[in-house]
Amino acid sequence: MRAVVLLSGGLDSILALKLILEQGIEAVALNLMLPFLSEKEDYAGATARRFGVPLVRVEAGEEYLGILRSPKYGYGSAMNPCIDCHIYMLRKAKAVAKQVDASFIVTGDVLGERPMSQHRRALALEDKEACVEGEVLRPLSARLMPETIPERAGWIDRSKLLAIRGKSRKTQIALAKRYNLGGAYPTPSGGCLLTCREFSSRVRDILVHDEDRALTMKEVELLKVGRHFRFGASKIIVGRNEQENEVLKQLRDVDDYLFEVQGYSSPITILKGFKSREAVELAAKLTVRYSDVDADADTEAVVEYWAGNEKSKMVVPPLKESDSDIARFRI
Repeated sequence: MRAVVLLSGGLDSILALKLILEQGIEAVALNLMLPFLSEKEDYAGATARRFGVPLVRVEAGEEYLGILRSPKYGYGSAMNPCIDCHIYMLRKAKAVAKQVDASFIVTGDVLGERPMSQHRRALALEDKEACVEGEVLRPLSARLMPETIPERAGWIDRSKLLAIRGKSRKTQIALAKRYNLGGAYPTPSGGCLLTCREFSSRVRDILVHDEDRALTMKEVELLKVGRHFRFGASKIIVGRNEQENEVLKQLRDVDDYLFEVQGYSSPITILKGFKSREAVELAAKLTVRYSDVDADADTEAVVEYWAGNEKSKMVVPPLKESDSDIARFRI
Protein backbone atom coordinates (compact mmCIF):
# COMPACT_ATOMS: atom_id res chain seq x y z
CA MET A 1 0.00 0.00 0.00
CA ARG A 2 1.30 3.43 -0.93
CA ALA A 3 0.57 6.94 0.42
CA VAL A 4 1.59 10.45 -0.57
CA VAL A 5 2.89 12.28 2.50
CA LEU A 6 2.93 16.07 2.46
CA LEU A 7 6.41 16.82 3.77
CA SER A 8 7.20 20.45 4.54
CA GLY A 9 10.23 19.47 6.58
CA GLY A 10 8.65 20.74 9.79
CA LEU A 11 8.51 18.47 12.81
CA ASP A 12 4.82 17.60 12.48
CA SER A 13 5.19 16.42 8.88
CA ILE A 14 8.35 14.46 9.71
CA LEU A 15 6.57 12.64 12.54
CA ALA A 16 3.54 11.93 10.34
CA LEU A 17 5.86 10.31 7.79
CA LYS A 18 7.59 8.25 10.48
CA LEU A 19 4.30 6.99 11.93
CA ILE A 20 3.15 5.84 8.50
CA LEU A 21 6.42 4.10 7.74
CA GLU A 22 6.18 2.25 11.07
CA GLN A 23 2.96 0.67 9.84
CA GLY A 24 4.62 -0.73 6.75
CA ILE A 25 3.13 1.77 4.33
CA GLU A 26 5.19 2.67 1.27
CA ALA A 27 5.51 6.45 1.26
CA VAL A 28 6.15 9.00 -1.46
CA ALA A 29 7.04 12.37 0.08
CA LEU A 30 5.65 15.50 -1.56
CA ASN A 31 7.42 18.80 -0.90
CA LEU A 32 5.44 21.79 -2.13
CA MET A 33 7.84 24.68 -2.72
CA LEU A 34 5.68 27.62 -1.68
CA PRO A 35 6.99 31.14 -2.38
CA PHE A 36 6.34 32.51 1.11
CA LEU A 37 8.11 29.93 3.26
CA SER A 38 10.84 31.49 5.40
CA GLU A 39 12.87 28.34 6.04
CA LYS A 40 16.08 28.22 3.99
CA GLU A 41 17.39 24.76 4.89
CA ASP A 42 16.18 21.73 2.96
CA TYR A 43 14.74 19.75 5.87
CA ALA A 44 12.35 17.93 3.53
CA GLY A 45 15.20 16.64 1.37
CA ALA A 46 17.23 15.62 4.40
CA THR A 47 14.23 13.78 5.89
CA ALA A 48 13.51 11.90 2.66
CA ARG A 49 17.13 10.76 2.51
CA ARG A 50 17.13 9.82 6.20
CA PHE A 51 14.05 7.61 5.86
CA GLY A 52 14.89 6.35 2.37
CA VAL A 53 11.70 7.54 0.68
CA PRO A 54 11.34 9.08 -2.79
CA LEU A 55 10.74 12.83 -2.80
CA VAL A 56 8.61 14.69 -5.34
CA ARG A 57 9.01 18.46 -5.43
CA VAL A 58 6.32 20.71 -6.89
CA GLU A 59 6.96 24.43 -7.21
CA ALA A 60 3.94 26.65 -6.61
CA GLY A 61 3.95 29.41 -9.23
CA GLU A 62 1.62 32.02 -10.68
CA GLU A 63 -1.45 29.84 -10.00
CA TYR A 64 -0.66 29.92 -6.29
CA LEU A 65 -0.16 33.69 -6.32
CA GLY A 66 -3.70 34.07 -7.66
CA ILE A 67 -4.95 32.59 -4.38
CA LEU A 68 -3.18 35.34 -2.44
CA ARG A 69 -4.97 38.13 -4.31
CA SER A 70 -8.45 36.76 -3.76
CA PRO A 71 -8.71 33.86 -1.31
CA LYS A 72 -12.18 32.30 -1.24
CA TYR A 73 -12.00 31.79 2.53
CA GLY A 74 -10.21 35.01 3.42
CA TYR A 75 -7.06 35.79 5.38
CA GLY A 76 -5.86 34.93 8.86
CA SER A 77 -4.34 37.44 11.28
CA ALA A 78 -2.23 38.97 8.50
CA MET A 79 -2.17 38.18 4.76
CA ASN A 80 -2.15 34.41 5.24
CA PRO A 81 -4.91 32.63 3.23
CA CYS A 82 -4.43 29.45 5.25
CA ILE A 83 -7.58 27.53 4.32
CA ASP A 84 -7.20 28.24 0.59
CA CYS A 85 -3.51 27.34 0.85
CA HIS A 86 -4.31 23.99 2.46
CA ILE A 87 -6.91 23.26 -0.23
CA TYR A 88 -4.29 24.03 -2.88
CA MET A 89 -1.82 21.64 -1.23
CA LEU A 90 -4.36 18.84 -0.97
CA ARG A 91 -5.30 19.23 -4.62
CA LYS A 92 -1.65 18.96 -5.60
CA ALA A 93 -1.26 15.92 -3.36
CA LYS A 94 -4.27 14.29 -5.01
CA ALA A 95 -2.74 14.86 -8.46
CA VAL A 96 0.60 13.37 -7.37
CA ALA A 97 -1.19 10.43 -5.71
CA LYS A 98 -2.81 9.63 -9.04
CA GLN A 99 0.57 9.80 -10.80
CA VAL A 100 2.33 7.46 -8.35
CA ASP A 101 -0.65 5.14 -7.80
CA ALA A 102 -1.02 6.05 -4.11
CA SER A 103 -4.22 5.12 -2.27
CA PHE A 104 -4.37 7.95 0.26
CA ILE A 105 -2.79 11.21 1.47
CA VAL A 106 -1.02 11.89 4.77
CA THR A 107 -0.47 15.30 6.39
CA GLY A 108 1.13 16.54 9.62
CA ASP A 109 -1.93 18.54 10.68
CA VAL A 110 -2.52 18.75 14.44
CA LEU A 111 -6.05 19.47 15.60
CA GLY A 112 -6.24 22.98 17.10
CA GLU A 113 -2.59 23.85 16.45
CA ARG A 114 -3.38 26.61 13.92
CA PRO A 115 -6.43 28.74 14.74
CA MET A 116 -7.60 29.28 11.15
CA SER A 117 -6.91 26.09 9.26
CA GLN A 118 -6.60 23.23 11.75
CA HIS A 119 -9.88 23.08 13.62
CA ARG A 120 -12.45 20.39 12.81
CA ARG A 121 -14.66 22.41 10.48
CA ALA A 122 -11.71 23.86 8.59
CA LEU A 123 -10.11 20.46 8.04
CA ALA A 124 -13.41 18.99 6.84
CA LEU A 125 -13.91 21.97 4.53
CA GLU A 126 -10.42 21.63 3.10
CA ASP A 127 -10.95 17.95 2.34
CA LYS A 128 -14.31 18.65 0.70
CA GLU A 129 -13.03 21.52 -1.46
CA ALA A 130 -10.04 19.44 -2.59
CA CYS A 131 -12.31 16.44 -3.34
CA VAL A 132 -10.35 14.18 -0.98
CA GLU A 133 -12.99 13.44 1.68
CA GLY A 134 -12.02 10.33 3.61
CA GLU A 135 -8.70 10.07 1.77
CA VAL A 136 -6.61 12.26 4.10
CA LEU A 137 -5.03 10.65 7.17
CA ARG A 138 -3.66 12.95 9.88
CA PRO A 139 -1.66 10.54 12.09
CA LEU A 140 -0.84 13.03 14.86
CA SER A 141 -4.51 13.68 15.68
CA ALA A 142 -6.22 10.75 13.95
CA ARG A 143 -7.81 9.25 17.09
CA LEU A 144 -9.62 12.54 17.73
CA MET A 145 -11.12 12.60 14.23
CA PRO A 146 -13.51 10.46 12.17
CA GLU A 147 -12.08 7.28 10.67
CA THR A 148 -10.65 7.65 7.20
CA ILE A 149 -10.73 5.21 4.29
CA PRO A 150 -7.27 3.74 5.03
CA GLU A 151 -8.33 3.05 8.63
CA ARG A 152 -11.69 1.52 7.69
CA ALA A 153 -10.05 -0.61 5.00
CA GLY A 154 -7.52 -1.98 7.50
CA TRP A 155 -4.46 -0.55 5.74
CA ILE A 156 -3.72 1.46 8.91
CA ASP A 157 -4.02 0.39 12.54
CA ARG A 158 -5.87 3.29 14.16
CA SER A 159 -4.76 2.23 17.67
CA LYS A 160 -1.17 3.07 16.75
CA LEU A 161 -2.03 6.61 15.71
CA LEU A 162 -1.99 9.61 18.06
CA ALA A 163 -4.45 12.02 19.67
CA ILE A 164 -2.47 15.26 19.87
CA ARG A 165 -4.46 18.47 20.23
CA GLY A 166 -3.54 22.14 20.63
CA LYS A 167 -0.49 24.37 20.27
CA SER A 168 1.83 22.68 22.76
CA ARG A 169 4.62 20.75 21.07
CA LYS A 170 5.70 18.72 24.11
CA THR A 171 4.45 15.44 22.65
CA GLN A 172 6.06 16.08 19.28
CA ILE A 173 9.41 17.00 20.88
CA ALA A 174 9.30 13.86 23.02
CA LEU A 175 8.67 11.81 19.88
CA ALA A 176 11.56 13.55 18.13
CA LYS A 177 13.85 12.46 20.96
CA ARG A 178 12.52 8.92 20.80
CA TYR A 179 13.19 8.79 17.06
CA ASN A 180 16.60 10.44 17.57
CA LEU A 181 15.82 13.25 15.14
CA GLY A 182 18.23 15.67 16.82
CA GLY A 183 18.49 18.87 14.78
CA ALA A 184 16.79 17.33 11.75
CA TYR A 185 13.84 19.74 11.94
CA PRO A 186 13.41 23.53 12.17
CA THR A 187 12.35 25.47 15.24
CA PRO A 188 8.64 26.35 15.44
CA SER A 189 9.46 30.06 15.01
CA GLY A 190 9.90 29.60 11.26
CA GLY A 191 7.12 29.11 8.77
CA CYS A 192 5.08 31.32 6.49
CA LEU A 193 6.16 34.90 5.79
CA LEU A 194 2.53 35.86 5.22
CA THR A 195 1.93 35.66 8.98
CA CYS A 196 4.65 38.29 9.60
CA ARG A 197 3.35 41.82 10.04
CA GLU A 198 6.12 43.60 8.11
CA PHE A 199 6.07 41.24 5.16
CA SER A 200 2.26 41.25 5.06
CA SER A 201 2.30 45.06 4.87
CA ARG A 202 4.48 44.80 1.77
CA VAL A 203 2.16 42.26 0.19
CA ARG A 204 -0.92 44.34 1.00
CA ASP A 205 0.72 47.44 -0.47
CA ILE A 206 1.48 45.82 -3.81
CA LEU A 207 -1.98 44.24 -4.07
CA VAL A 208 -3.64 47.59 -3.38
CA HIS A 209 -1.51 49.65 -5.77
CA ASP A 210 -1.54 47.06 -8.56
CA GLU A 211 -5.03 45.69 -8.05
CA ASP A 212 -5.72 45.00 -11.74
CA ARG A 213 -2.52 43.09 -12.42
CA ALA A 214 -1.45 39.59 -11.46
CA LEU A 215 1.32 39.29 -8.88
CA THR A 216 4.52 37.77 -10.32
CA MET A 217 7.17 35.53 -8.80
CA LYS A 218 9.79 38.22 -9.40
CA GLU A 219 7.76 40.68 -7.30
CA VAL A 220 7.49 38.10 -4.52
CA GLU A 221 11.28 37.75 -4.45
CA LEU A 222 11.62 41.55 -4.27
CA LEU A 223 9.27 41.64 -1.28
CA LYS A 224 11.77 39.51 0.65
CA VAL A 225 14.69 41.93 0.41
CA GLY A 226 15.55 45.53 1.28
CA ARG A 227 13.77 48.43 2.92
CA HIS A 228 10.51 49.30 1.13
CA PHE A 229 8.97 52.75 0.68
CA ARG A 230 5.81 53.90 -1.05
CA PHE A 231 5.52 57.35 -2.71
CA GLY A 232 2.18 57.53 -4.51
CA ALA A 233 2.46 55.44 -7.67
CA SER A 234 6.18 54.93 -7.03
CA LYS A 235 7.87 52.12 -5.10
CA ILE A 236 11.40 52.48 -3.71
CA ILE A 237 13.48 49.53 -2.46
CA VAL A 238 16.83 50.10 -0.70
CA GLY A 239 19.27 47.22 -0.22
CA ARG A 240 20.47 46.48 3.33
CA ASN A 241 23.69 44.65 2.53
CA GLU A 242 25.90 43.48 -0.31
CA GLN A 243 23.88 40.33 -0.86
CA GLU A 244 20.63 42.26 -1.16
CA ASN A 245 22.31 44.75 -3.49
CA GLU A 246 23.11 41.90 -5.86
CA VAL A 247 19.54 40.58 -5.65
CA LEU A 248 18.16 44.02 -6.49
CA LYS A 249 20.44 44.29 -9.52
CA GLN A 250 19.32 40.88 -10.74
CA LEU A 251 15.60 41.50 -10.19
CA ARG A 252 15.55 45.02 -11.58
CA ASP A 253 13.16 45.48 -14.52
CA VAL A 254 14.35 47.31 -17.61
CA ASP A 255 12.27 50.39 -16.80
CA ASP A 256 13.36 50.58 -13.12
CA TYR A 257 15.79 53.32 -12.10
CA LEU A 258 18.87 52.20 -10.16
CA PHE A 259 20.65 54.49 -7.64
CA GLU A 260 24.07 54.40 -5.95
CA VAL A 261 26.11 56.97 -3.99
CA GLN A 262 29.38 57.91 -5.66
CA GLY A 263 32.54 57.63 -3.55
CA TYR A 264 30.97 55.93 -0.50
CA SER A 265 29.93 52.47 0.56
CA SER A 266 26.38 52.55 -0.72
CA PRO A 267 23.21 50.53 -0.96
CA ILE A 268 21.64 49.80 -4.30
CA THR A 269 18.23 51.44 -4.60
CA ILE A 270 15.66 50.75 -7.27
CA LEU A 271 12.71 52.97 -8.14
CA LYS A 272 9.71 51.23 -9.65
CA GLY A 273 6.50 52.68 -11.05
CA PHE A 274 6.00 56.38 -11.78
CA LYS A 275 9.28 58.30 -12.12
CA SER A 276 8.28 61.82 -11.05
CA ARG A 277 11.00 64.32 -10.16
CA GLU A 278 9.92 64.08 -6.51
CA ALA A 279 10.13 60.28 -6.51
CA VAL A 280 13.59 60.34 -8.08
CA GLU A 281 14.77 62.86 -5.48
CA LEU A 282 13.36 60.79 -2.58
CA ALA A 283 15.02 57.64 -3.91
CA ALA A 284 18.33 59.51 -4.14
CA LYS A 285 18.00 60.87 -0.59
CA LEU A 286 17.17 57.44 0.80
CA THR A 287 20.20 56.01 -0.96
CA VAL A 288 22.41 58.60 0.74
CA ARG A 289 20.66 58.05 4.09
CA TYR A 290 21.56 54.36 4.12
CA SER A 291 25.08 54.80 2.73
CA ASP A 292 28.06 55.53 5.00
CA VAL A 293 27.78 59.26 4.37
CA ASP A 294 27.89 61.01 7.77
CA ALA A 295 24.35 62.30 8.20
CA ASP A 296 25.26 64.37 11.26
CA ALA A 297 27.73 66.37 9.20
CA ASP A 298 24.96 67.43 6.79
CA THR A 299 27.19 66.25 3.97
CA GLU A 300 25.72 66.40 0.51
CA ALA A 301 26.54 63.47 -1.74
CA VAL A 302 26.57 62.73 -5.43
CA VAL A 303 24.08 60.04 -6.39
CA GLU A 304 24.39 58.32 -9.73
CA TYR A 305 21.26 56.77 -11.19
CA TRP A 306 20.58 54.75 -14.27
CA ALA A 307 17.46 54.80 -16.43
CA GLY A 308 18.14 51.84 -18.66
CA ASN A 309 21.71 52.39 -19.85
CA GLU A 310 21.52 56.16 -19.47
CA LYS A 311 23.34 57.54 -16.40
CA SER A 312 22.50 60.79 -14.60
CA LYS A 313 23.70 62.47 -11.39
CA MET A 314 22.01 64.32 -8.55
CA VAL A 315 23.50 66.08 -5.50
CA VAL A 316 21.35 65.57 -2.39
CA PRO A 317 21.67 65.70 1.41
CA PRO A 318 20.98 62.54 3.44
CA LEU A 319 17.72 62.06 5.27
CA LYS A 320 18.10 61.77 9.04
CA GLU A 321 16.57 58.83 10.93
CA SER A 322 14.22 61.28 12.66
CA ASP A 323 13.14 62.76 9.36
CA SER A 324 9.40 62.26 8.92
CA ASP A 325 9.97 61.22 5.31
CA ILE A 326 11.38 57.87 6.40
CA ALA A 327 8.51 56.91 8.70
CA ARG A 328 5.88 58.42 6.42
CA PHE A 329 6.85 56.44 3.35
CA ARG A 330 8.12 53.21 4.87
CA ILE A 331 6.03 50.14 4.20
